[in-house]
Amino acid sequence: MDSLEGVSVTKCSSIFRTEPQEKKDQSWFVNQVVSVSCSEYVTAHGLLNSLLNIENTLGRIREERFGPRVIDLDVLLFGNEVIESEDLIVPHPRMTERAFVLVPLQEIAPQLHFPDGRGLAEVLGNLEYKVDAGQIWQ
Repeated sequence: MDSLEGVSVTKCSSIFRTEPQEKKDQSWFVNQVVSVSCSEYVTAHGLLNSLLNIENTLGRIREERFGPRVIDLDVLLFGNEVIESEDLIVPHPRMTERAFVLVPLQEIAPQLHFPDGRGLAEVLGNLEYKVDAGQIWQ
């Protein structure tokens, strides 16, 4: 991501092993949240397209929703923008339901507030989950 034009990685969370959420009969996933800074000419859609290109380069094949995959890069937030288009929804529509997103996000942005005004700690406090030795269960 750091090699993308107009994009700089500013923070990276720890790496967490997480149990699959929707389709349980598969291997655990490895998750991390990364914060990037984008030049004013980088749009959310442009960033998404660049991330999809990285996925394709690394061998991502989209066969089964919530199934096993080599890599999955998502745009969770893009500043305070709210975007609802056919190919991109920001904030990510399921992020506030997923401890595997919110726990690492809290590590790098504990004071974050979502565009709807809710704080990250409040949203995370509404979930049932457990973190132990770098693993997240939900």
